[in-house]
Amino acid sequence: MSGKSILIFGAGKIGRSFIGQLFGRAGYEVVFSDVDKALIEALNRQGSYRVILKGETDETITVHNVRAIDGYDPEQVVEEISRASIMAVSVGKNFLGEIIPLIAKGIERRHADFPDKPVDLILAENMRDAKVFVYNGLCGYLPNGFPLRTTLGLVETSIGKMVPIMTEEDIRKDLLAVFAEPYNQLIVDKHGFLGGIPEVDGLVPKNNIAAWVDRKAFIHNMGHAATAYYGNYRHPEAKYIYEALEDTDVFAFVCAAMLQSALVLQSVYPSDYTLESLEAHVDDLLRRFRNKALKDTIFRVGQDRIRKLGFDDRFMGIIRLAQQQSMDYSLIIEAMTYSFFFNATDENGNRSEADILFDSYKKRGIAFVLEKVCGLNATNDRYLIRLISNKFADYQTRR
Repeated sequence: MSGKSILIFGAGKIGRSFIGQLFGRAGYEVVFSDVDKALIEALNRQGSYRVILKGETDETITVHNVRAIDGYDPEQVVEEISRASIMAVSVGKNFLGEIIPLIAKGIERRHADFPDKPVDLILAENMRDAKVFVYNGLCGYLPNGFPLRTTLGLVETSIGKMVPIMTEEDIRKDLLAVFAEPYNQLIVDKHGFLGGIPEVDGLVPKNNIAAWVDRKAFIHNMGHAATAYYGNYRHPEAKYIYEALEDTDVFAFVCAAMLQSALVLQSVYPSDYTLESLEAHVDDLLRRFRNKALKDTIFRVGQDRIRKLGFDDRFMGIIRLAQQQSMDYSLIIEAMTYSFFFNATDENGNRSEADILFDSYKKRGIAFVLEKVCGLNATNDRYLIRLISNKFADYQTRR
């Protein structure tokens, strides 16, 4: 176990542009586990990749000392887990459960080989209670009595970096390059580490990670999605997020909805936030959303409504908190309702599979979508269902 290495599950946009970049620049060997064979071969052949930070002027960071393994090769993955200095996972909420059995095997091997060498796993996923999800999942695959809590540190994060979709032409030019915004702070749970907080520039440890996860979900993600949905409703011809925000009406509405969410979060987390700090955060986010060089598309930000309108995600999660606090959430409801009209496409004119499925649900009625996708209950949430259904009918009339 000589030298420092990080094993990253997922060589996607966040894995490469954020986690790999931060740890690579700190002197770690960066090892990716992925299932994209072309990507694996290219990483092993080149041993490095570029991160292009898109701002007023582009800045290129080259990450060296890189290799990749096949995520479908269990022996190889288990061997890497047993020897890594630290690990991270960035595969997306929908695929996280699929790699848990393999992580369990690796942790079991590691404990047998190095019983006094615990390892930390950075959960670079935008989801609430990621630690609980992964811990419970691992327990289902490990032997009874396995000392998981002293073997594996589970470190929740708040991922605030925006990484746009690259065009097919960009990918043809350089399969390994990835575009990203200059923002480079990885907020981590300081209490999740067993092996101590790594000395890596850009890591920002926080005492109450739940507050920061919720800030990301309910101000950043909600505001971003609100821009895509209202922007697409008002300007179906617009391609980029910054274009939507050039409309002062869209800008004012999104800002107001984000501030409404900020009021709720300040009420929920009074020891972590002042209203002034959250207002400054909203201002900074709106500045970042308008980064023209990033060319973040309305399609990317708004697509996959089945996930983004889920029970604990960016809209429904803050609505639930507002209800618990007896606070106003009317603008958040409005923003979510515009999602029912979202029809943005990618560069080839295609819609995402999740959005096609969402619209098939919509044909069965808005109430069906609210129950099937948003997790609302026809009895307990009848007021909310009626409110959203009425708004949908009103917005449909205006089109």
